[in-house]
Amino acid sequence: MTSQAFVVPLKRFDVAKDRLRRGQVAGVTALAQELATQVIRSCAPQHVIVLSESNDITHFARELGVEVLESDASDLNEAVQNAYECLGDRFERLIVAHGDLQNPVGLGEFAPAAGVTIVTDHHARGTNVLVVPTGIDFHFAFGPSSAIGHQREAERLGVTCHLITDSPWRFDVDEPADVRRAAE
Repeated sequence: MTSQAFVVPLKRFDVAKDRLRRGQVAGVTALAQELATQVIRSCAPQHVIVLSESNDITHFARELGVEVLESDASDLNEAVQNAYECLGDRFERLIVAHGDLQNPVGLGEFAPAAGVTIVTDHHARGTNVLVVPTGIDFHFAFGPSSAIGHQREAERLGVTCHLITDSPWRFDVDEPADVRRAAE
């Protein structure tokens, strides 16, 4: 069993980042692909598994030389839950990293402590990076206020939980203001 792997769930680039599209941000499809590429490359030299919902994402991930786990899940939580259950016999822990981190540099050297680690977004509410040991009955809670949801899940299971609020990975790109901040 290998100690850990990164899991990067990706939505089709042509439909990803709905809030940016509604905010009239130009070039959202290209931006989503660029962010995902940077995240995946920053996970090196660790093992990376992309959760793919489409042939386009599968092709994209394979072009970058990473493993692909195809998913027909209805949402992010179901996709990550299925991957967690599927990969538990291969890895001691999984690091779920979102494909829209503004500055993913250093992900591959991330050495979290034992237990669950939550790297929050810059509001300290969302979860941008989540480390979970396998072999426990963890249930994922991505979405609004996911940091507290993941923290409660660790508490429910009696697993040590580390909360990181000041990481460079706390900035993701979801809103038009995030794009402006990234350009500064």
